[in-house]
Formats: sequence, C-alpha cells, structure tokens
Amino acid sequence: MSFDKQTFFSPGKLLISSEYFVLDGALALAVPTKLGQEMTVETIEDGNSIIEWRAFHESKYWFSILFNSLDFSVISTDNVAAANFILKVFEKLKILNLQFFKNKNSFVVETNLQFPANYGLGSSSTLMNNLANWVGVCPFTLNSLSLGGSGYDIAVAQENSAILYKNLPEISFEKICYNPTFANQLILIHLNTKQDSREGIQLYKSKILDRQKILEFSNLTQSIIQADTIEAFSEYMELHERTISEYLEIKTVKESYFSDCPVFVKSLGAWGGDFVLSMKFEGYKTYFLEKGFSDIWQWKDLVV
Repeated sequence: MSFDKQTFFSPGKLLISSEYFVLDGALALAVPTKLGQEMTVETIEDGNSIIEWRAFHESKYWFSILFNSLDFSVISTDNVAAANFILKVFEKLKILNLQFFKNKNSFVVETNLQFPANYGLGSSSTLMNNLANWVGVCPFTLNSLSLGGSGYDIAVAQENSAILYKNLPEISFEKICYNPTFANQLILIHLNTKQDSREGIQLYKSKILDRQKILEFSNLTQSIIQADTIEAFSEYMELHERTISEYLEIKTVKESYFSDCPVFVKSLGAWGGDFVLSMKFEGYKTYFLEKGFSDIWQWKDLVV
C-alpha cells in the first residue's frame, strides 16, 4: 500500500459584462477572485476502489460521503442531497476517463470552499475545475455534462486571470491584464442572498433573441476594458444595466434597492442576488449599512 497526495486550487469568479448574453456568444469580461476552492487528494493503492469525501465550508466541516467508485454504492453519508450531487459528477468523470478508475485505487478527498456558499463566486465551477484537473479530463466537458452554462467560470478557474470570453461558434477566451487605474475607487457589495442563476436564464431564454444585442454587448465589453476614467466606466455600467433591464423587462438592482444612490450600481452575474459593483462616494459605508448591506469589499481585496 502506498500513498500519494495532490493539491488543487481554483479561484472564484465575477462576471463584469454580458450577463445572460454570454450564453449566446456575446463577448464577456470576467475576473478571478482571491477566494476560491481548495482540494486535496490522497491516493491509496489498496485495490478497494473506495472514495472518502469530506467537504468543508470556510474550514468548517460541511458533509462527508464514503462510496465505492466501481458501482457508486454509498457506504455512508450525512447529507444525502450533497452526496447525490457528488455521485452524479463522479459518474460523468468515469464516462470521460474510465481508465483512471480501472486501477481500483482508493482516495481520500477533502475540499474547502473559502467563501460563503451564498456569495455566488462559483462553488460548483471551482469544484468542476479541480476534479477535472485531478482526473485528467476536459473541465468544459465535465461542466457541460454536470451543470451546463456558458463555461466562462471554468475558463476563469483554469487561467486564474481576467479573461475575455466567448462560447460561440466555439469556446474561446483570451487572458488579459485587467487592472483599471481607478480600481481603488471600486467596491463590491453582497446582497445577502444567492440568486438562482437558472431562474434568470429561464427568463432570458423566454425572450425572442435579438442577435443585434450580441454585437451590442460585445462592443460594450470592449468599451469597458478600454475605459481609462471612472467617469467613462460609470457611463458604460449604467448603459449596460439599462439595456438588460429593458430587454428582460425587470427593474435594475439600483431601482430595486438603491434608487437614491448617487453613483452607479451594477449587477454581477444573475440579477437579484450575489454581488453588485459600485464605486466609493462620501459616506458610502454608512449608506449601504443603513440599507442593510454590511458585506462591503474593496475591489483590490476580493479581485485578483
């Protein structure tokens, strides 16, 4: 019996532009976060094909599952729903790389999600990327089979870099250095809830797609990365929010929560939850605290 230990890390992500429209080929800007998900794997060459999985949230125990990797029979678990998700992902892993499991090794796997589960920074995508890197399969394929979505979050996790991303006619992305000169003026506020991105996608998909909008958001993304002043950046943020609001026929996050805010407030990712992007103004901390939002981050403290 021999032991081998491997470590993996994938950063979380924030989608800055082209939410929803990235699903249909719009160019999107996404950035990685300093917080992500860690995974350690201990390989035991014992021929037993047993996987012991222990999951932690912010270093606090969450759940565990012990199962057989040959037939996916569960030996024990203390969270059936979470365990079933892990089993389904492993079924996809086995389809993608059957050879990996043929040697009948056992594994002890520990994961640690470094951010609260309701942050919406990519608890699932970081897991998909770590697992794919471990088993040696394509993370985009694993993610597509297990979760779906545009795949931009996988690209960020793979590259640990800001990226410009497109998924049509095929997945393509470019690593960029995105460090705006006004970054120290940007802030991120968590809305105390996690938005179900599937609901937003369903609403988006219920609309008749205007292909011109794909080009419009692609051009807007280019304008955003080229903005060299906070004033220009603010204008693009407001235009972005207004355009999606009109398309989806729902209120912007600013109209819903911050109608008297003197600066822009932009949703990041699925509308209605997770983080929003804004900028500093006199008394901004008191303003957001009085609105009931105390989870305020400086851009440089959260974004890589």
